[in-house]
Amino acid sequence: MKAKVYLTFFLFAVSLFSLHAQKSTIYAPANKAIRGYDPVAYFTKGVPTKGDDQYKVFVEGANWYFSSKENLDLFTANPEKYMPQYGGYCAFGVAGGYKASTSPFAWSVVEGKLYLNYNQKVQQEWSAERSSMIKKGDKNWPTVKINE
Repeated sequence: MKAKVYLTFFLFAVSLFSLHAQKSTIYAPANKAIRGYDPVAYFTKGVPTKGDDQYKVFVEGANWYFSSKENLDLFTANPEKYMPQYGGYCAFGVAGGYKASTSPFAWSVVEGKLYLNYNQKVQQEWSAERSSMIKKGDKNWPTVKINE
């Protein structure tokens, strides 16, 4: 009987983990969105800037880090403005119909939106066809975001 209870609990826990994994719409390794880089800094400083542990907020299932209280306040007032498109997954990948990890150093702000890519080489390929890649990504994201 005890073994059956443990097995039931184990299967329940695995099911919950699987359910969460399938719905991971924010790319956040170690639960750090943008690997701990400040999303607001891409807009205000124009460079990737590491966030500080004292300035963080939990939004949409991930911790977001900031380099200053001002940036934290800007984000908190309007997270959608500063969150990367496609949950921070690779914009090139999403355009191709799949999720891929990203580097905080492979980025672009296009028409007021932050896009991240797997690496700088992929970033260059994405940038060469940016307009069509964004259209494909926007079309694919509703389906891609629910897949793992």
